[in-house]
Amino acid sequence: MKTIARFARYGCLLAAIGGLSYCARNPYAGTNKVYRQEAKSYAKVLRQQPGALNGAGGAEAPSWVGTVNFNMRKPSIVIIHHTAQNSCEQTLKTFTLQRTQVSAHYVICRNGAIHHMLNDYLRAWHGGVAKWGNLTDINSSSIGIELDNNGKEPFDSAQIRSLLVLLDTLQHRYNIPAANFIGHGDIAPGRKVDPSAWFPWQQLADKGFGLWYKDTSTTVVPATFDPILSLRIIGYDVKDSSAAIMAFKRHFMPDDSLPGLNDAGRKIMFNLQQQYQ
Repeated sequence: MKTIARFARYGCLLAAIGGLSYCARNPYAGTNKVYRQEAKSYAKVLRQQPGALNGAGGAEAPSWVGTVNFNMRKPSIVIIHHTAQNSCEQTLKTFTLQRTQVSAHYVICRNGAIHHMLNDYLRAWHGGVAKWGNLTDINSSSIGIELDNNGKEPFDSAQIRSLLVLLDTLQHRYNIPAANFIGHGDIAPGRKVDPSAWFPWQQLADKGFGLWYKDTSTTVVPATFDPILSLRIIGYDVKDSSAAIMAFKRHFMPDDSLPGLNDAGRKIMFNLQQQYQ
């Protein structure tokens, strides 16, 4: 590997002498170095053997015994965002500045290019204050995917195709249930709206990434139906019930931006509640 690296540097030197620019220095070389240093420090922690702990009265185990039954923690939920910025490059810069304190595992550009910025087993800072079902520490169990989109426009078809390829990879790699592909606005109603009403959730659900309601033309909603309880069953935080309803509608009824829930919405919610139970 060192020999290859020397040849690469030699080739770039010749290119520079010849006036060529294809060997330009990676503008993120500095932050990539920081990434490698941080990953190395975490790897050092993982290599540490568990130490002996004294119990009550100074009781001490005679020797260390390591279990043979363990594996790596792995993600079980995928959170999709839009960047709310104006370019992929702007987002990459944001995620490589320590002062921003935000990151994601993946960033997908409008042309479909996928930047894998963080090992899937590591904890990205993308969920913030959020809740889904009983899960409150979203970052510890999720993969964050950012789509280059300002939130006020449709998503590029090439970008969505790349997203579907990525989701298929993640689903098979980590055995993620279909119901666990959700949006930032779902886990933080009232605080976040991404990936916006433009996002094609039904297209994803048709491929097995997220759930979608079935035909509701014959759906009969029971008189005892409680929309707030239904939202809670699906996973929404109903502390602010109005915000939860709007988050639900942004995901499943993007053409309806009015407050409250009409009869069509009640049917859709009841239909989905049965799938999430």
